[in-house]
Amino acid sequence: MQYLPLFVKLTGKPVLIVGGGAVALRKAGTLLSAGAKLYVISPEFAPEFIEWQQQGKAELITGYFSPELLDGKLLVIAATDNDSVNGAVYDAATARNMLVNTVDDQPKCGFIFPSIIDRNPIIIAISSFGTAPVLARRLREKLETLLPQHLGPLAQLVGRFRDQVKAKIKGFAARRQFWEKVFNSDVVRDVQANQLPQAEQRLSALLAEPQQLAGEVYVVGAGPGDPELLTLKALQLMQQADVVVYDYLVSPEIMQLVRRDAELICVGKKAGAHSVAQQDTNQILIDLALAGKKICRLKGGDPFIFGRGGEEIQALLPHNIAFQVVPGVTAAAGCAAYAGIPLTHRDHAQSVQFVTGHCRKDGSEPDWQSMSTPNQTVVIYMGLMKAAYIQQQLISAGRAATTPVAIVENGTRLEQRIITTELSELAERVSSEQVQSPALLIIGEVVSLQQQLHWFGARPQSPVFAQPLTRLR
Repeated sequence: MQYLPLFVKLTGKPVLIVGGGAVALRKAGTLLSAGAKLYVISPEFAPEFIEWQQQGKAELITGYFSPELLDGKLLVIAATDNDSVNGAVYDAATARNMLVNTVDDQPKCGFIFPSIIDRNPIIIAISSFGTAPVLARRLREKLETLLPQHLGPLAQLVGRFRDQVKAKIKGFAARRQFWEKVFNSDVVRDVQANQLPQAEQRLSALLAEPQQLAGEVYVVGAGPGDPELLTLKALQLMQQADVVVYDYLVSPEIMQLVRRDAELICVGKKAGAHSVAQQDTNQILIDLALAGKKICRLKGGDPFIFGRGGEEIQALLPHNIAFQVVPGVTAAAGCAAYAGIPLTHRDHAQSVQFVTGHCRKDGSEPDWQSMSTPNQTVVIYMGLMKAAYIQQQLISAGRAATTPVAIVENGTRLEQRIITTELSELAERVSSEQVQSPALLIIGEVVSLQQQLHWFGARPQSPVFAQPLTRLR
């Protein structure tokens, strides 16, 4: 991070602008909107500067820059079309440890002007640190279309209630839950309809109600790895949770999208690695919910497909703990699609089976006979450690040794790797290629289409400006 983003109160603070032309004018308008007291030095001035002086908004000094003009100023802007003058301003300001902005000269900037989205008092600033101002502007334009105009009045309304809420509701977690309830209520609709007195009455009524921390568990599918496969609801709940209880299979890119101040608890679930026992995970969820926390139980893939989501919800029921379930893109669908393998195809597979490579401790076996039917796709989750056994059992049950197989490692992620082989060579390839979890086995004739249909990372894709989660973060 080259610059620390700060919001500085400039009301009544003295700021010097060196330059009186169009570039200086643009910066001056931004500073005036923040309430700064402007001093402008230049041999000549744009007409707007003259008007501002007549209105008492700026003090104009006709002449040329000299270092003593910096005395008593908080900030200085070098905005002339003369590089030597701008350089002299920068050198003089730097010698005095003053913050200086040299327009269109990023190396000579102690601070920079971001692109601003103004929903006063909600302000969003976007910057590329001076490296790509047009890109920053385009991002601002995109966000402008997403942020409704009523955000400002809504923030002003809740701001008037902040002290009352703080006095009545003790504890940060309890207050945050109250505000979450407000923002999910008809208060927002009233503000949007410009019914501000009604919105204020409704907010007062919510505050008058008995306040009680209510725990809840969000069982959320994070998908196979690409954060752009998250559902909107998954992202919203990840941002609302007080605590995120997650598995190893949730990608680091997705973990970066959870609330910054949320407590993070890793409970494992990775073959060959230490993990928290399932009953202990259940108890963690119960204890946190009974303490009034909002918990996001974040799972790779889909929580109801080999994710033990059902078991965890069953554990919540005797305690009357509220819960929600958010489906995710299961690894079979996501990894197959990103590998260019259709799970079903009229010419190759009329059915598909999802199977786990981890059997129950009682030794129950999958139905190898049904999995060996031709023209059927079999997707095996968590099958790496038992690759040799899977290979042996399928061939013994009648599946052709030449059946195509794909091993998809880190599916949907930028580091995705696809290894194609035949069933008879499955175990040897897992070993020789040193395949690591997370990985998925796809077995069936559809795998023969992989080279033809493979697209992710292999073919040019249509340009998409400002992909929402990771590509331009």
